[in-house]
Amino acid sequence: MSVEVSFIIPHMGREGMLLDTLKSISQLRLDGISIEIIVVTKNRSLNEDTVSAAKPIPLNIVHAPQELTISDQRNFGVEKSNGRFLAFLDADIALNANWLSALLPILDKQKDIKLVSAIQKPADNAPALEKLRVALSNAEIDCDVAFLPGRNLLLSRLTFDVSGGFPSHLVTCEDYVFTQKVSQQGRLFYSSASDYVHIGEDKAFFAMAKKEVWRGLSNIASLRGRKIPLREWPSFIVPPVFLLLLLLSLFAALLNAWSLALFSLFASMCIPLLYSLRLRRLTKGDPSFFTIFMFYLFYFPARAIGTIGGIFKGGKKSER
Repeated sequence: MSVEVSFIIPHMGREGMLLDTLKSISQLRLDGISIEIIVVTKNRSLNEDTVSAAKPIPLNIVHAPQELTISDQRNFGVEKSNGRFLAFLDADIALNANWLSALLPILDKQKDIKLVSAIQKPADNAPALEKLRVALSNAEIDCDVAFLPGRNLLLSRLTFDVSGGFPSHLVTCEDYVFTQKVSQQGRLFYSSASDYVHIGEDKAFFAMAKKEVWRGLSNIASLRGRKIPLREWPSFIVPPVFLLLLLLSLFAALLNAWSLALFSLFASMCIPLLYSLRLRRLTKGDPSFFTIFMFYLFYFPARAIGTIGGIFKGGKKSER
C-alpha cells in the first residue's frame, strides 16, 4: 500500500515529549489512510520506549549531525519520506485523534488551500501563561492567514517542492518564511476542525524570556529575500523601541535627569499597556490583565535582546 501521509518530526534532546507526540500519532483515527513517521533526531540514540511509542505506525529514525538547522532536519526528513502529503510537527505536540481525518479533506476538497493547520488548545490545568499563549495563537480562526507556525502543518508534497523547502540558513523564524512562500501558491488556512496541545508551551515567565531571546535570533535574517507584510513590522520595531526607552530612562536617572527619566519610563510602559488592552479583548478575562501585562514586560526586552544578538551572532545551530 502506498503511503498517503508522511509525518516529519525534527528532534533534539528531551525524549519525554517526543514519546507523547508519537503516541498521539499512533492514536489518530486514520479511516483507511496509510501513514509513516520520520523522526530526524540529533540524539545519538533513542530509548526503546520512545521507538515503540509509534506502534503500529511505521517509524523511521534518521540521525542528523549537530550542525544542521531545524530547516535542514525537516528537509532531510522529506527526502526520506514517501507520502503524497507531508505533516510537519514539532517534537512536543499532542494531536487530537481526528487531526488527520479532519484536515486532509480540506486539502483534498479545496484545491486553492495549499496549507492547513489545526488550532491550539491549552492542556488540562494549564497555567495562566499557557492560556495566554493559546489565545495569541488563536487570534484568527477558520480563516485565511498570512503565515502559520511550524508546530503542525499539513500540505501536499507538490506544494512543498514548489516552495523550495524550508530555508536552511535560519536558526528560527524558518516556519514564517516557509509558509509565506507557500502562500504565493494559494491559501493558508487555520482550522478549528481539529486541535492540538503544545506540550512544551511556555509556562513560566523567566523560561519564556529565555526562549524568546533564542526565537529572536533570526528576526533580521528572516527579512532577506522576501516581502514583509505591514502587519509584521511591529514585531521587529516595537521590542527594540521598548528596550531603548527603558535603557534611556535608566541612563537619565543615573545622570539625575529626572524629567527625561520619568518621561522615558512612562513612554516605555505605554507600549505593553496598549498591547495588553488589545489582548485583554481576545482573552475575555482569562488570564488576568496583570498576567498579560507581565507577559509583555518579559516578552519585549527578550525579543529585542535576541534580535540584536542575532545581528552579531548569526547563529548556525538549532536549539529546538
